[in-house]
Amino acid sequence: MVFCNFTHNNLYYKKMKFVIIFVLILTLGMLGVGYYIKNAGDANGEIVIGLGVLTVAFVLMPLFIYHRYKNKNLSDFTFDKFRKDLEERSKSDKNF
Repeated sequence: MVFCNFTHNNLYYKKMKFVIIFVLILTLGMLGVGYYIKNAGDANGEIVIGLGVLTVAFVLMPLFIYHRYKNKNLSDFTFDKFRKDLEERSKSDKNF
């Protein structure tokens, strides 16, 4: 495939994608079971829901962010160019 021609290890991305999907399914399962237990009247359902939310916040999200931004130039995602252009425009507007 032409559009999948990566310069880095393609096997790494497949493994990481599998891990992220696995953690997502595990977390959704935890949330579902937690709500089921809570609706059944057990107070431990809130603990399971809380653990699911913590898993999303402290495991799934950092894994996803690391996976998506690995080997990328993070300076492309800042507003430095925009700020410099804006400053130049404001200087040129003052000259008129």
